[in-house]
Amino acid sequence: MSSLSIAQTILSIAQDCTIYISFIILIGGLLGNTCIIITISRLKFLRKNSSSFYLISESIANSIILVIPYSFRIGINGFNYDPSQTSIVWCKLRQTFGQMCILISMSLVCFAAIDQYLSTNHRPYLRLMSSLKLAQYLTACAIFIWILHSIPFIVFLEIQQSNGCNIYNNVLINYITYIYYPILCGMLPIIISSLFSLLAFTNVRQILRRQMPVFRRRLDRQMTSMILIRVIFLIIFTLPNTIQRIYALIMPADPNDLIGAALEQLCWKPNRKRTACVYPAAAGSCVLSNELN
Repeated sequence: MSSLSIAQTILSIAQDCTIYISFIILIGGLLGNTCIIITISRLKFLRKNSSSFYLISESIANSIILVIPYSFRIGINGFNYDPSQTSIVWCKLRQTFGQMCILISMSLVCFAAIDQYLSTNHRPYLRLMSSLKLAQYLTACAIFIWILHSIPFIVFLEIQQSNGCNIYNNVLINYITYIYYPILCGMLPIIISSLFSLLAFTNVRQILRRQMPVFRRRLDRQMTSMILIRVIFLIIFTLPNTIQRIYALIMPADPNDLIGAALEQLCWKPNRKRTACVYPAAAGSCVLSNELN
């Protein structure tokens, strides 16, 4: 078999895997987020808890991501249907709305981990910093900041014949390549959420030594467990994407290596497609797709 036919076979497998895995993530994510929202909302003692507020807000943001940007990514990656390549309005809205919601969601996970560390701390002045009012204020600030952050995306996203819906401003491309993906959507939320969730877990293990009501101790343990599990999922779904981004920067794809590029598509199918759609520097998959089509 020629390298081209092998590459075509690998790409076909990658596309099938993308369709099945994406629908599993979509359905499972919507069910999971809905369960979190309903469960926390129905429990009266959790309604005024700041960590619960962060979890509900983050679940709402995640549901929006799954329903709008992610569902259209399934159409792009699995069925090669991308209306953003022909509609300038959808080109700007899909990319901008997606990155804005992702940053809001990651910020809320970090806020929840920090808040749980504060609420379980043995120092009274730190525990006082954990409040529902502060949680609402920080959530509003995060939404406002990331809306402002998305304005350059709206301005510089455009459709051209060479790469379709893309950002063609070199300064913004460098920001996306070296700051947005590896730091803002990668290592920064992983480090912050991991650090403070582990500190909260350490605090909870020391709760038995303090004079506290049994109900409060159980609540702290349960909330810390929920946030720790959420942080673990964040790491599982974010770290591979971050590694792929860094790998793509260190080891650029060889446009002449069709099989290698196809294997990257198989391993990093959802991420590679997104890279190709956001900045033209991701040469491997774009060149390979052009040759196979």
